[in-house]
Amino acid sequence: QVQLVESGGGLVQAGGSLRLSCVASGRTFSSYAMGWFRQAPGKEREFVARISASGGRTYYADSVKGRFTISRDNAKNAVYLQMNSLKPEDTAVYYCAARDSLRPNYDYWGQGTQVTVSS
Repeated sequence: QVQLVESGGGLVQAGGSLRLSCVASGRTFSSYAMGWFRQAPGKEREFVARISASGGRTYYADSVKGRFTISRDNAKNAVYLQMNSLKPEDTAVYYCAARDSLRPNYDYWGQGTQVTVSS
C-alpha cells in the first residue's frame, strides 16, 4: 500500500558525490520516519542513516558520519541522501525504508539503487 522508489545511483570515482532520492506514495508520509540502508556484495544489509517524521532528528552510522546527509521534504513525499567524499567501500545497493512513527520496525522498502565507487 506504500510504495518507495529510489533514484540517483550510479558510478562515481572515489572522492566524488552522489545524491539519492526516494519518493513515497501515500497521504501519510509525514507520519513516517525514514531510513537509508545499504547492502554490499557478500555482506548483510546495514543501517546508513535515519530521519524522524518531522525531520528534526537525524542519526548516522559511524562509517558515513560527516560525509553523508539525510534530509526530507514532506511536501514532496521525498527523502534524500547526499553522499560526499565517497569511498570504494561505499559501493552497495542502497535502499530507502519507511517506518510508521507508532511502530518499531521498517515496514516498507524500495527496490534499491546501485551505487558503485571506483578507486
